[in-house]
Amino acid sequence: MPPYRAGQRVLVVAPHPDDESLSCAGSVLRALQVGAEVFVVWMTCGDGFEFDAILEERTLHPDRRAFEALGRCRMEEAREAAGLLGVAPSHQIFLGYPDGGLQHLWLEHYSVPFESRYTCNQSVPYPQVLSPGALYTGRDLDRDLERLLDTVMPDLVLVPSPLDLHPDHRATARFFIRAMSRRNQKDRLRFWIVHGGLEYPLPKGLRIGMPLLTAPTGRGLAWERLELSGTEIEQKARAVRAHRSQMEVLGHFMLAFVRQNELLTREDGTPASPNPAPFTDSSPSPPA
Repeated sequence: MPPYRAGQRVLVVAPHPDDESLSCAGSVLRALQVGAEVFVVWMTCGDGFEFDAILEERTLHPDRRAFEALGRCRMEEAREAAGLLGVAPSHQIFLGYPDGGLQHLWLEHYSVPFESRYTCNQSVPYPQVLSPGALYTGRDLDRDLERLLDTVMPDLVLVPSPLDLHPDHRATARFFIRAMSRRNQKDRLRFWIVHGGLEYPLPKGLRIGMPLLTAPTGRGLAWERLELSGTEIEQKARAVRAHRSQMEVLGHFMLAFVRQNELLTREDGTPASPNPAPFTDSSPSPPA
């Protein structure tokens, strides 16, 4: 993988709190080490993970307040994880769009607000986000992405791949491909995969002596490999563990990404298009 450079502006895009640590913690550490600026943006606050809300609230039937409380909890965990990696608080940005709803904003809710089945909200309820009160529409999300890109002016954007099986991840990819294409900067995108099919990655659990291999959904693409030092692996593990609410449910899955390397590709795996159209996704939704 080509090295990061001093003065570069690197934007890491996470659909949910924890994705930044699983996919890009090593990149964040390496970029900061050489003098690059790193920003992290979270598309959602992770307020739609039902198993998490059940555990946090100790109830089988969490209500909307419980899901909003989960969102606030996961925001705090994400801030802690990013801080452990060295990302300045001013470079940590939340958008607060609906967990489990990004694909709906891409497909059928561009101008008509979407209602979260978890929080029952139709707009961003959190005050500590880029645009409090923004409607749950693709139009408002597009507007926030333009504002974000105007502010950060990234040289590199590390974003989920359209080949990731999680609908929120795939929709995030589509929104950013369109936004960067409008700027004639699609070549600045680097893609990663978390939900890669067939129980990826195997084996589960902490396996720091093993490499992270290509996800089944990403086979055939040209992948760039970032080798991590022992210290970087330890720091990544601490960042992953900072997502405590997620670790209770998905710990073995999350720790499986703490390996000898990370993988990025310049290829989105889809036919070239100057303005990608909405897509359909019939795959089941993995946990957020």
